[in-house]
Amino acid sequence: MSYKAKETEEDFTGFKCPACKEGDVTVKKAEYDLPDKDKVIIIKFECNKCNFHQNDIIPLTTRIESGIMTLRITNEEDLKSKVYRSPTAKLEIPELELQVEPGPSAGFYYTNIEGILFRFEDAVKIYYKNLKDNDPEKKIVADILKDLQNAMNAEFKFTLKITDTNGGSYIIPVDKSKYSFEKINFDCKDNI
Repeated sequence: MSYKAKETEEDFTGFKCPACKEGDVTVKKAEYDLPDKDKVIIIKFECNKCNFHQNDIIPLTTRIESGIMTLRITNEEDLKSKVYRSPTAKLEIPELELQVEPGPSAGFYYTNIEGILFRFEDAVKIYYKNLKDNDPEKKIVADILKDLQNAMNAEFKFTLKITDTNGGSYIIPVDKSKYSFEKINFDCKDNI
């Protein structure tokens, strides 16, 4: 166990595995101190029969307010900015017309801007491979992949936007001057 992780707690919750419907799911959780002094709880769900597992990371230092977070990425240092996306948040890069919508199977994730670009690249590559060679969309998708590569090399300037109507997501920017937060009024949430 890492010296930064506190003692792991294990609970047998008694619920059946959602994958095999036979095994019992064990829940393990540990509080973890990150290098920048943030704290997270890491929760692991694991089936004793089929080895189904799922991990969640929940930050203990999080923005509770619902809102729209925007970060302008213009250089390599900006790629190190940290991002926590809750399952209720929409994440997008408008310049590339890429977005991740919230949904019932969405999970928490804690990463940096570069990690988000890798996630998008993986998804776009899968989409690209499934296009037929003569599909006119293939060139458009190839251009998006090229722009993603340039963004990972800090050669393509872009904006990361997170809209979280329930709160819980946050961005920790390397350069605070490139970050903005707009609080969402509860009455306006249905209009987003």
